[in-house]
Amino acid sequence: MIVKRLGLVAYEPTWRAMQDFTAQRTADTADEIWLCQHPPVFTLGLAGKPEHLLRDIGVPVVKIDRGGQITYHGPGQLVAYLLLDLKRRGLTVKGLVNRMEQTVIDLLAGHDIAAARLAGAPGVYVNGAKIAALGLKVKNGCCYHGLALNVAMDLFPFEAINPCGYEGMAVTQVADFVPDISLEQAATTLVEQLEKNL
Repeated sequence: MIVKRLGLVAYEPTWRAMQDFTAQRTADTADEIWLCQHPPVFTLGLAGKPEHLLRDIGVPVVKIDRGGQITYHGPGQLVAYLLLDLKRRGLTVKGLVNRMEQTVIDLLAGHDIAAARLAGAPGVYVNGAKIAALGLKVKNGCCYHGLALNVAMDLFPFEAINPCGYEGMAVTQVADFVPDISLEQAATTLVEQLEKNL
């Protein structure tokens, strides 16, 4: 698996690059993980309802092709895009979602943070507050998009949305529990856990 660290990159060109990568891949193409951060942006999934954007705070909204509702990406959030051949790995979408959630749960457990799944609401939660969001698109047995872990960021923009379509959903971040955590530390551990769980 090839891991690419992209740094802080604009959302839309990165999304288009994932689409292109997936469209052009063959049975021999290696799977990739892209790690990045994005400048502030709201993304609205395929079934996303515009009313989940509660007010305009000057953050652009991009309608995209993953499942799910609205979420926020911004600096200090670790985004991991998983460009995987699910057929080759013998993974179902449900199985992959489970492994992605487990990866974040394991990462947080390493910092003595007790995290859990929430029935019917994909993602990872600490004391009922969302700390990681998931979204995928599958095309011809291959997936893209991935997960977003709130590490050390400004959480204010989440107040302008119903996160993932849930009214009043609280959000949290790793830095609230581990104040000195760096994005680099989180990225290294996330890759180790992903490689173990995939």
